[in-house]
Amino acid sequence: MLFKKSAVAEPKTKKAAPDSRRKPAGAAAKRPAEQSIKKENKLVRYFKEVRAELRKVIWPTRQTTLRLTGIVLSVTLATSVFLGAVDFLFSKLISLILSI
Repeated sequence: MLFKKSAVAEPKTKKAAPDSRRKPAGAAAKRPAEQSIKKENKLVRYFKEVRAELRKVIWPTRQTTLRLTGIVLSVTLATSVFLGAVDFLFSKLISLILSI
């Protein structure tokens, strides 16, 4: 014996005899699973996921919210005053240049 068979033999598979009354294995396996799992509406799933994510949010306290709102309003007011002053200066400068 020159060639020895390996210790691991290939698995033997049984081939089923074709039977015209049997359904294909894929179709038979899918039916019970499809019936037991109800398809969920995408919109309902979306709102459930949104609700779950909102439960994870750490909401700021009232004091923190008021403080941050004050900061935003003061920065907005300061920016609008600065841009208003720059606009006023440029409009006066343009009117002096065009009046010459």
